[in-house]
Amino acid sequence: MRIGLVGYGDGGRYFHAPFINGVPGCELVGVVTRSVQHRAELAADLPGVLAYDSLAALAKAGVDGVVISTPAETRAALVLEAIKLGIAVVGDKPFGMNTAEALALVNAASEKGVLLSVYQNRRWDSDLLTLRKLIENGRLGRVRRFESGFERYQPEQGLHCTGGSILRDYGSHLVDQALLLFGPVSQVYAELDRYPDQATAHSGFFLALTHANGVVSHLRGSCQQSSPGPRMRVTGEFATYSVDSPDGQADALFAGRTPTAEKERWGMADHRQWGWLAQEDARERIPSEPGCWTEFYRQWLAALQGSGPVPVDPMDAVLTARVLDAAALSADQQRVVTLDEIEQATLCLEQKFRGKRKMESSSKIG
Repeated sequence: MRIGLVGYGDGGRYFHAPFINGVPGCELVGVVTRSVQHRAELAADLPGVLAYDSLAALAKAGVDGVVISTPAETRAALVLEAIKLGIAVVGDKPFGMNTAEALALVNAASEKGVLLSVYQNRRWDSDLLTLRKLIENGRLGRVRRFESGFERYQPEQGLHCTGGSILRDYGSHLVDQALLLFGPVSQVYAELDRYPDQATAHSGFFLALTHANGVVSHLRGSCQQSSPGPRMRVTGEFATYSVDSPDGQADALFAGRTPTAEKERWGMADHRQWGWLAQEDARERIPSEPGCWTEFYRQWLAALQGSGPVPVDPMDAVLTARVLDAAALSADQQRVVTLDEIEQATLCLEQKFRGKRKMESSSKIG
């Protein structure tokens, strides 16, 4: 399958291109980027892969699917452009600036009969895969509380985040994982850490989600945390699973390693990074499942060939956006927000998107 990529910033260069090329049967044939720097990086990284000025030019060259990895505020227009061209498309996260925008894209793809998916690669993180195995095997019993966080010290991150700041960035992954594990959310409470001299930029957040099945998820994100807490702690009726170290695939990519070169070693965690299963005074090291972001593209290839579903249902991204909308409202009004409130607001906004808004490709292509 001939795959095109729109955007060659950190997302396109490190989080998409290596995995597209790492799946037998996928070929990265072109990248849309107007940046002189990114074109030079593309030529050095992937000699022979052509650069294009526009999605239309890439489509004319012939592709079976495209991946949109541009700044968040430009992404929806480009996803819609791909849909109008009739090309199967993957949108990076956050998928839409709010629920109404995300839902408008899903409806557009459905009406056009175009395959649409969302790049929630962290469904294939080592820690999440290990936790899912423990839950399926009954090692934890009924889960009562899920604590999960992405915390780093990147002081400029919050200031330079686009499309909803860190809440939409880290929050998209954390909420998606919580929904995947424990299902729909009924209410949300949120707190946002704001920069003192910035009215809208946030450096961190805390979310408390109450799931319909009774599980409570505490999610936290920060780009100004000098002492990150545990990546994950999950408390069940029988035992608690905790892991300190985050999945290592991102660090491996930034260090120049790739799944193609690493082969079966890709995503393997050192035993010192394995998590613990604790039952009162007894503790057991739990071997980590290998992280495998490549699995997203394996499943997308199957979907393109008509032999399987898309790896991430785009409606999952709509549900995630709804929780994040509730979180933004909760933090603004300093109260618990129910998801019913957001659903009613979305119905009104979505009509505006469908009937009035014209989303056009932005010139801000990375």
